[in-house]
Amino acid sequence: MNFDDRVLRRLKLSDLRLLHAVVAWGGMAKAAAHLNISQPAVSKAVSALEHTLGVKLLDRHPQGVEPTIFGKALIEGGIAIFDELKQSVGRIAHLADPGAGELRIGCTEAGAAGFVPAVIDRLSRQYPRIRFHVVTADPDTLAARELPQRTIELAIGALPDLRGTDVQSEILFNDRHVVMAGAHNKWARRRNIDLADIIGEPWILPPPGSIQAAYIAEAFRARGLEPPQSRVASFSIPLCHHLLATGRYLTMHPIVMKQLASHLALKTLDVRFEGIRRPIAILTLKNRTLSALAHHFIACARQMAKPLARTARRA
Repeated sequence: MNFDDRVLRRLKLSDLRLLHAVVAWGGMAKAAAHLNISQPAVSKAVSALEHTLGVKLLDRHPQGVEPTIFGKALIEGGIAIFDELKQSVGRIAHLADPGAGELRIGCTEAGAAGFVPAVIDRLSRQYPRIRFHVVTADPDTLAARELPQRTIELAIGALPDLRGTDVQSEILFNDRHVVMAGAHNKWARRRNIDLADIIGEPWILPPPGSIQAAYIAEAFRARGLEPPQSRVASFSIPLCHHLLATGRYLTMHPIVMKQLASHLALKTLDVRFEGIRRPIAILTLKNRTLSALAHHFIACARQMAKPLARTARRA
């Protein structure tokens, strides 16, 4: 039996989970309180792990602890191990009851106001006992943090730059961001509006530095115009829609949001501007086995995306 075999026989899943808690909570005392165990027990378990592996896993300092390079490697592997165990338990539960279970997905704020709830609604009608846990974030965060940390199984949103990541994509359809306003906005009844005419209006735009803000700025500059200054900078769709309802503000929203969320009373302005085209994709982690519920969700999303893809081709 080699060194690796001896180490594996002595490693305990409970110790890996405890190490992860110490790092997540920033100290042994906080982890002990969160796990409802004594601090000496936590310290003893970490010391036993370090002894077993023969390396230092944590650096202690007055502000708490942080993982060493060895600790980071072990924690990253532990996240994958617990994820696979969770998926295995989920598959067993699905075999026992194919219509039940929990699905953790991620999407953007725009997706949460249009396409994703439409998919959830259709799938939940077919499998009414499915529980959905939805995390909203910008596309880069979903790809760089939520998927690698296994907090979600899949994400749907605008396609981010995936170079250097372990995330793969499948494009569902191409959407367009166009200029929108509330139904009572003074521009809502105008025709053949020039983009330059509305630059000085109050705009609600994504925060500066975000990829969405960069796309919008690039679109204006391609027309020889400086991008508008945002009066309100936020990703929040509810905030945006409350302000649009006042009739004062303009924004850029994906067309699919208006198609699938007609209750929002959005008005697409008749601007001489083709919009900003962005592919909407399913994002999943490479080499990760997806649950049966994730496969059901993806199949449903593909089916619902077909008419949207046809609409985008005609636009």
